[in-house]
Amino acid sequence: MTLKSILTSAALAVFATGAFADNASTVRSFYDLLSNPGAQEEVEAFQAATSKDWVSLGDYSGATKSREAFLGQVGGFGKLIPDLDWAIQDIHQDGDTVIVRSRATGTPVAPLFGVDGQGRSFDILTIDIHEFEDGVISQTYHVEDWAGALRQLSGK
Repeated sequence: MTLKSILTSAALAVFATGAFADNASTVRSFYDLLSNPGAQEEVEAFQAATSKDWVSLGDYSGATKSREAFLGQVGGFGKLIPDLDWAIQDIHQDGDTVIVRSRATGTPVAPLFGVDGQGRSFDILTIDIHEFEDGVISQTYHVEDWAGALRQLSGK
């Protein structure tokens, strides 16, 4: 290996590490919004972190949720679950894909998906796969254990 190839490899490693750090920082704004859905600065940070045509995909039905629809849903969750916390537990990055394992906790003040928790809280696992294009999140695949949340809220 020549000195030139070693230096080139080192430069590429530094550049790639910087890009990954930027992606992780960008993804964190997504979870800041989930934990603070009523904060205008979090909404603006989410909008800056996502492409104008960003979509959320939660299953294979073909249905997607737009950025505006997602913001509406998150705003509703903020009112229903005022102590909602969406804490990142682990981040894995591979190129333009960032995978996040997180923990969502909260105490609904009204029925959640038809279940009245009567003051109970939930603590669930969530997994998201964020795909990046041009430095912003272009789409997010997500899975949340809402069935587990409903079991916890119903006292089972």
